Parts: sequence; structure tokens; C-alpha cells
Amino acid sequence: MNRRAFVAGTAAALALGACARATRRDVFDAFVTRTPDAVEGPAYATIAAAIVAAPSDGARPYRIRVARGYWREKLVIDKPNVHLVGDDRRACVIGYDAAAGHRRPDGEPWGTWGCASVIVRAPGFAATNLTIENAFDYLAHLRAPTLEQIGSNGAQAVALMLDAGSDRTRLERVDLAGHQDTLFVDAGRSLLRDCRVSGSVDFVFGGGTCVLERCEIVSRFRPGKERQGYIAVPSTPASQAHGLVFRECRLQRESEVPRASVALGRPWRPTRAFVDGRYGDPNVRGSAVFVDCWMDEHVDPAGWDAMAYTARDGSRVMFAPGEARLGEIGSRGPGAARGEGRPWLREEDVPLFSTRSVLGDWVL
Repeated sequence: MNRRAFVAGTAAALALGACARATRRDVFDAFVTRTPDAVEGPAYATIAAAIVAAPSDGARPYRIRVARGYWREKLVIDKPNVHLVGDDRRACVIGYDAAAGHRRPDGEPWGTWGCASVIVRAPGFAATNLTIENAFDYLAHLRAPTLEQIGSNGAQAVALMLDAGSDRTRLERVDLAGHQDTLFVDAGRSLLRDCRVSGSVDFVFGGGTCVLERCEIVSRFRPGKERQGYIAVPSTPASQAHGLVFRECRLQRESEVPRASVALGRPWRPTRAFVDGRYGDPNVRGSAVFVDCWMDEHVDPAGWDAMAYTARDGSRVMFAPGEARLGEIGSRGPGAARGEGRPWLREEDVPLFSTRSVLGDWVL
């Protein structure tokens, strides 16, 4: 076979394959819509109702098409292989407005671990072509704080949390919007591809293993704050090889965010209960790396900040960046810099942070 015939045959095969994939993608198990007569198939008025109808065995992906609109729901995904597919990335919004200091129906505060708009507790979750937000009015809180303090404050307001039980989570063309603690990756492996994550304080954080590939990472403005925020805040267990990996991302900012006002991140040592008391987990040694990322000038040339935690004796001490596993390589743009506070990965170690190396064979 000559080269021209080979190329033509290959193109035809790829086109046929793409057509088959598109056909499969167009088959849905449930529709969430306010106009049920307009769809052919099981229709539900809420996303929560569609999730209840999903089979518990998760033998195959259960695909839920979500129509345009604002879906004010606080969701828990506790069944495997639930896939949410939005009709429009910006106009299909799943949102809620619970902050850590707000109270649950039982009167107790939500806390950081409970406030998320969407909490995933099962493997195989996927979302495509939609927005998940926490609509808590963070800026109003800065002007006049009223929330019960939870941790450092009560303004933690998570959009998406990957909780215990989650694994192989995949998001493509999804916007995650919030301010403090937008994306809580606390468990399992996850991949965000061609997504947009916006926030200010600690807005990509947790102890899970997550690759963010070709994503926009947008720092939001906090009036009156010299330190505008922190991007990557890992709490990776020391025994875990990888934490937060940003590959080919663009670190951008809202126009009001000043130059050199945002840290690449800071290592987090969460307080946990032990037989001899409650204190920062000594088994945590956070891991976060930026590989081939473009950075705007809001990124501080100093790179990383320290973060306070409670020691075993009850005192407050600082978790220094040098005690964690933080680094970058291939950074470019006005916010790129080299210096003592910005450790550079060795070229020979870069393959260790490929998407496949970090997440394993489940990534296609």
C-alpha cells in the first residue's frame, strides 16, 4: 500500500471510529429537563432524582444528559459510573451556596468536608460540558463576616469534592467556580482535562492524586488582601507517590489581582484525631508540581508559602515548603521565575509526572 492510500484509509477509519463514538455518546439513560415532553427517554426534574434511578452495581456508565439552566442542587454521587453530560458548558450550571460556617438541617455546621455543591463518593464519576459552582457570596462575607468559624474561618465553600470512595474521576470541558476551597481532591485518582478552575484561597487542595491537564487556573480578586491567594494546597500522604499535578495549564487572573500577589501554593497538614490528641497529621508530606505551565504576573516570584498547623503539644507551627514535595519545570510567561523558593524538577524526573505515570492504565 502506498503512503497516499494508507493515509486515506487511515483517515476513513478514524472518521468511522469518530462517528461510532459520537453515536454511543448520544445515547443517554436519563434526561434532566424542565421540558420532559421534548425528550425521548426517562425524564427527571432534578439531577438528584436521576441519580437515585441509576443502578447500584455500576456495571456500565449511567449517562445523564443535563439541559441548560441553573440547577440549584446539593448532590452526593454515591453510585459508581455516573456520568453527567451538559448541553452547554456555561449555560448548564449545577450550583449551591453552602459554606463551612452555614448550618445543616440538623443544626450542625457543614464544615469543609460537607459544604460542597457536588460530593463524589463512588468510582467512575465523569462530567462533561457543564459548570459546577459554589455560589456562596465570599466577597460579602469579607465585607461583613457573619459565619460561625470553622477552622481558620467559616468561608470555605467547595464546588466539587472527591471524597473517600471516589476513584477514576474524569472531568472534561467543565468549569469549577468558587472562591475559597473550590476543588477539594481528597481521595482517589482524578483527571481534569480542558477545564477551568477559579478561586482565590487554597482553591485546588487535598490529599488525592489529581492531574489537571490543559486547564485554565484562574485566581480571583480579594479586596483589601495583600496576599491574594494560594493555588495548589496539597495534603498528600508521605506514602503516596503523587498529589496535584498541573500539566500544560495556564495560570491566569481576574484583572484586579495585583502583580506578585498569589503564591503557587502552600503545603497543608490537616488536623486529625489520634489516640494522644488532635493535631496536624505527621504522615502528610504534600506533593504539587507544575509542568510546562504558562503563568501570568500575579504569581509571586517567591513561589510557595508556609502554612500553620497544630503540633502534638498544641502549639502552632509552620509547615515549610521545603518539608513538602513541591516543584515546577518548563514554566513560562510573566510569572515564571527561578530562585531558591521555587524548586525546579530534574529533567530525568519529568516522565514520572506524565498523565499515564501518575494515574495509571485507566486513562485513555
